[in-house]
Amino acid sequence: MVNRQLLSQLPSVNELLNQSGQLIENYTLSVTKDVIQKCLKEIRIEILDGTRNVLPTADEFYQRITEKLQQQAAYSLKVVVNGTGTIVHTNLGRSLLSPKLKTQLLETACSYTNLEYDLSEGRRGSRYQHLEGIIKQLTGAEDVLVVNNNAAAVLLVLGTLVPEKEVVVSRGELVEIGGSFRIPEVIKMGGGSVSEVGTTNKTHLSDYATAITENTGALMKVHTSNYRIVGFTEAPSIEELSELAHQHGLPLINDLGSGLFYDLQQFGLPYEPTIKEALDQGCDVVTFSGDKLLGGPQAGIIVGKKKYIEPMKKNQLLRALRVDKMTLSMLEATLHCYADSDLAFREVPTLQMIGLSAVECQHRAEQLFEKIQSLNLPLQAEILAEKSNIGGGSFPEYYLDTFVVALYSDRFSAAELEEALRLAETPIIVRVKNNQILIDVRTLLSGDDDTLCKELSTVFQ
Repeated sequence: MVNRQLLSQLPSVNELLNQSGQLIENYTLSVTKDVIQKCLKEIRIEILDGTRNVLPTADEFYQRITEKLQQQAAYSLKVVVNGTGTIVHTNLGRSLLSPKLKTQLLETACSYTNLEYDLSEGRRGSRYQHLEGIIKQLTGAEDVLVVNNNAAAVLLVLGTLVPEKEVVVSRGELVEIGGSFRIPEVIKMGGGSVSEVGTTNKTHLSDYATAITENTGALMKVHTSNYRIVGFTEAPSIEELSELAHQHGLPLINDLGSGLFYDLQQFGLPYEPTIKEALDQGCDVVTFSGDKLLGGPQAGIIVGKKKYIEPMKKNQLLRALRVDKMTLSMLEATLHCYADSDLAFREVPTLQMIGLSAVECQHRAEQLFEKIQSLNLPLQAEILAEKSNIGGGSFPEYYLDTFVVALYSDRFSAAELEEALRLAETPIIVRVKNNQILIDVRTLLSGDDDTLCKELSTVFQ
């Protein structure tokens, strides 16, 4: 039976507003009023469905309204602790910017800038000029263009250079890089058509040569960074493809995906072509990401010959793909770190994490282990040798030796503990393996140990 008397005793919105002066000051009148109305509606429903037979006290009303206001005001995008060991974690925002860029980021965001203003001439300039010098210096390219991501870069290149033309590409390189971004579809979106050559595992130079017709617009090379074909394989070199393309007056386009400025073989990773190598080997246009192995903000970078990139700057599509002042500022600051390899591996977090040795990871794991042990919580901890991965679709079959702190408890299953940490005030993202949660120290930042210990203490309190 509906408790009509209880419904009639509910306070009015105005009565609750009169008791919420501090909340109104913090959250504004309109927002506080809206939340009060929602709380009253929830309580009416609880009374009507029989789950509530007594009204909340004044303090309980205030607490409920406060909690809902806090939840509503909380940002959806928040800082998390990455304990997964995946360095370029796509779901956690990919690469991190150097902490030393914070001042530059804040000043750029909160100030007017010379984004499209030529200070020397006192007239309108180009937003793209700010990165031309540093990228040309690092790559040796004749010209440069930056858009908002590498998918956009590939689309702009193809849409400018090969509209209504065929693009010759190996069948084994018709990749999907995630989110249904498929090279054949992008070629079609750019107005071109795909001319597949070779087979999945073997493509010869003669396959490319045979496919070239009067309707061919370009030869295309796609670096298969997110998977490997091994065994009985063959593919022509960049130099061979370049020579063939130029014999027919065609450009050679190379989508490198994850852009590398430095060879990472010293860390046990396989050879990957650097951007400069791709250009030196004869590629006319190279595209790559700013936010993967390069370690900068999300961006798509196009480098190559001026005669091919200049028309892209006049393509109407560029307006839809252009980058803002924040991206340009952060990318420029990141690229300046690459002026010296020691500086890059010290200041770019992505490279810094890749460069951590197993011995350094073990030392970090021991420090974290001691901190967790000192909490005296009802859980067991141990240090285990494990593997980290690069992530971001890079080096899919190769892992870095690391050490993790493994935790388990009789009070929670591993799945329950993982969920509790994931839903913490500062979410802790971990791996689960063999009914333990694993915290890989390779991807922990300064201060993350203390945050982890705080959230563990909250979970077990």
